[in-house]
Amino acid sequence: MTSTEILITILGMCLVTYIPRLLPVIFIGKIHINEKIEKFLKLIPYTAMAALIFPGILTVDENKIYIGLIGGVVAAILAYKKCSIMVCVIAAIIVNLLFYLFI
Repeated sequence: MTSTEILITILGMCLVTYIPRLLPVIFIGKIHINEKIEKFLKLIPYTAMAALIFPGILTVDENKIYIGLIGGVVAAILAYKKCSIMVCVIAAIIVNLLFYLFI
């Protein structure tokens, strides 16, 4: 493959990934979303967080399973209080670290 073909391939991949990100920005003001759908869309980050964290909760340490469960409970409480995803994840990591180091 020549350098021109590589450059064309890279530019094509850039367009393919950029267009799906650009289209919602262009059309978001023109779309009117139902309140129920909007509420559903606002809950997606929390459900995604739960799906990503849950397997890790059970596999933190095979000998000390409660450490992962405590971190998961902390993340769940913060998510219930509508904290940002980063706050939930970082708090769960800190709690897991503290319990792992001191217990």
